[in-house]
Amino acid sequence: MMSVLEFDSVTKTYGEKKALDSLTFTLGENKITGLIGRNGAGKTTMLKIAAGFMSESSGEVRVFGKHPFNNLTVSANLIMIDNDMNLPAALSLEELLEAAANFYPNWDMKLARNLFDYFSLHPKQTHAGLSKGMKNTFNAIIGLAARCPLTIFDEPTNGMDAGVRKDFYRALLKDYIANPRTIIISSHHLNEVEDILEDILLLKDGKQFLHMPVEELREYAVVVSGKEEAVNSWLRGHEVFHKSEVSFGRTFAVIRNDLSDEQIAAAMKMSLEFSTISNEDLCLYLTSQEKGGIDDVFNKG
Repeated sequence: MMSVLEFDSVTKTYGEKKALDSLTFTLGENKITGLIGRNGAGKTTMLKIAAGFMSESSGEVRVFGKHPFNNLTVSANLIMIDNDMNLPAALSLEELLEAAANFYPNWDMKLARNLFDYFSLHPKQTHAGLSKGMKNTFNAIIGLAARCPLTIFDEPTNGMDAGVRKDFYRALLKDYIANPRTIIISSHHLNEVEDILEDILLLKDGKQFLHMPVEELREYAVVVSGKEEAVNSWLRGHEVFHKSEVSFGRTFAVIRNDLSDEQIAAAMKMSLEFSTISNEDLCLYLTSQEKGGIDDVFNKG
């Protein structure tokens, strides 16, 4: 299987700050990958380097086997939809669709027009005259209709209301099933996108923290809860991602789900309880800064 996007020890520095820190991963053909991470984790920097908008400080980036920066072949086969798309202000929305049709070899004008009508956009409007939500809806239509072999959506649903977001993800999935390609969606809201994702790439502090199928992420961690002393003594030797007090001397911990039958039996004897955790909550715990939660701010002396 051909790799569509490869990052090999890629670092990007802005002055003293490392936005990406030896980031390494590979994405193959025809998968929808969710790029997850907190603000400042390096998601947008990574996507802009992949799209050829900027170059890496060190390491190696390959898109379809070529270096993407200033590369026309890569540009014609890749589209990145984000919140700061610069589209010519003088052109109407209809003219922008025509211009996109001339640039992207796989462009589907029928799909573009159908979505355009469905979302009640007006052909004579200008991009600059649209609200933030409508701008992003129009951008998303271009991203879908271009049908590029590598399609990147960076926080595509900012400003869209809940119904439009649902419709957009449904349209994306339907078109992807009919026309498979490599799609990356960066999002804060994993619960909104996880039904359409196959893989998850989780970034933390500019590094790859996890890269695995969504199904495996569901099995990756488990919550154990019970009396504080019991939980603390049982936890020794386990990989703990998060721990906090609930109330009345009870504690819960999110741990790596690699438990043996003996460990589970020992926990039951100590009246500890196991429960599952949503992928969204797990990713929040995995990427949290180790400063404790917001509650600790109020508990400081």
